[in-house]
Amino acid sequence: MTAPWDPSAHEEVEYTDVRELRGPLLVVGGVAGVGWDEFVRITLGTGEQRHGLVLEADRDLAVVQVLEDTAGMDPATTRAAFTGSPLRVPVGTGWLGRVCNGRGEPVDGGPPVFGATTAPVGGAPINPRRREPPAEPVLTGIGAVDVLTTLVRGQKLPVFSAAGLPHLELAVQIAAQSTSGGESFSVVFAGIGLTHADAAFVRNALAERSGAGELVLLLNTADDPVIERLLTPRIALTVAEHLAFEGGRHVLVVMTDMTAYAEALREVSAARGEIPARRAYPGYLYSDLASLYERCGRIQGRPGSVTVLPVLTMPAGDITHPVPDLTGYITEGQIVLSHEVHARGVYPPVDVLSSLSRLMRRGAGPGRTRPDHLDVAAQLLAALARARQVGELADLIGRSALSPTDQRYLELDGAFPHRFLAQRPDRNLPLEDALDRAWEVLLTLPRSQLAMLPTELLDARGAR
Repeated sequence: MTAPWDPSAHEEVEYTDVRELRGPLLVVGGVAGVGWDEFVRITLGTGEQRHGLVLEADRDLAVVQVLEDTAGMDPATTRAAFTGSPLRVPVGTGWLGRVCNGRGEPVDGGPPVFGATTAPVGGAPINPRRREPPAEPVLTGIGAVDVLTTLVRGQKLPVFSAAGLPHLELAVQIAAQSTSGGESFSVVFAGIGLTHADAAFVRNALAERSGAGELVLLLNTADDPVIERLLTPRIALTVAEHLAFEGGRHVLVVMTDMTAYAEALREVSAARGEIPARRAYPGYLYSDLASLYERCGRIQGRPGSVTVLPVLTMPAGDITHPVPDLTGYITEGQIVLSHEVHARGVYPPVDVLSSLSRLMRRGAGPGRTRPDHLDVAAQLLAALARARQVGELADLIGRSALSPTDQRYLELDGAFPHRFLAQRPDRNLPLEDALDRAWEVLLTLPRSQLAMLPTELLDARGAR
């Protein structure tokens, strides 16, 4: 059996020429054959062990980021053993029901996580030739998501948010409620750069699912070493991949906040002395994010699936900021949260006209959700787009000058946030109820304006 931080079975080479301690960094001299991201076992003079990763290797010098901290370390008595391989962690069902920090060390009072085998946390994207197209829905219990931006097994669908919006509450609610057609299902939740208050909230809110053995919880806090924020999503995906492709489970990986991850990447890049690119982020930000997001999906001939829901905050609400901008190029849609909707007292504050699931048709409709699902979603989005245009016209000419039909569109626009979008943070809304809510809002319009819905459906719903 193998415990966390067991790098591999390779022979370790130990060096005692520790030349400098620089904040969280350890500079080791006289090294040979050391590479980036190599796992390091550090032994203090007292016998205490710590761990690190190689940030920079130049000639006979290696710069090591200490994963814990450098407090109490004496260069004269500290030894560094380079393992010759990247960090590996145990994988298997032993993670289910456990609460760990961002390095995979238990914080729930239990023993270390053990597994029959280990896997490198770096992982690899799924080979495109072996990918199966995403299919079948993952139902979140959030009406706006399930009806209008359906999440599909194997999809990567980010949540774009901004400071002050309840993105963490939404991420936790999705992690607590999500299911996948009654099949074996698990959730891996990776909290990145959380405050201690937020970490406690996540832990308490997900306690029931964790107790049921359906959840893996990794909590990295803002005062943890910066390198840990780079490890947390990688450990989460490594655990999820084994649960899915070896254990046959459908796994949802929720990662929040990926902006904190990108800022950690920028800080580590600066420590390496790399040339900065856009807004001081490293030039490889796109490929680094892709190396995470592309680890989700379905594999031919393998059971299970990995679905990724990354949550990221847009600094100053700027959707052109490098992190959301590059994420949008890699992923298959987005769920956008809105300050305007939030100001109306509506939760979740989803801007449905800015949100999109490009794979929705693969996971919704006849045989998957409900036969009328896709038609209802298309008609509702079309009606809301028309209602927005009518609202702009009303601002110019006044509401009283609008036609009766346009007046009905304004009624729909007023009814939508509270009669369809809004639900309590603790409410798991069945898809049937969410679709019925959508019908209720649509029937605000006259039958002549519901041309995207089949006649038999309109007759069954009593449209006039």
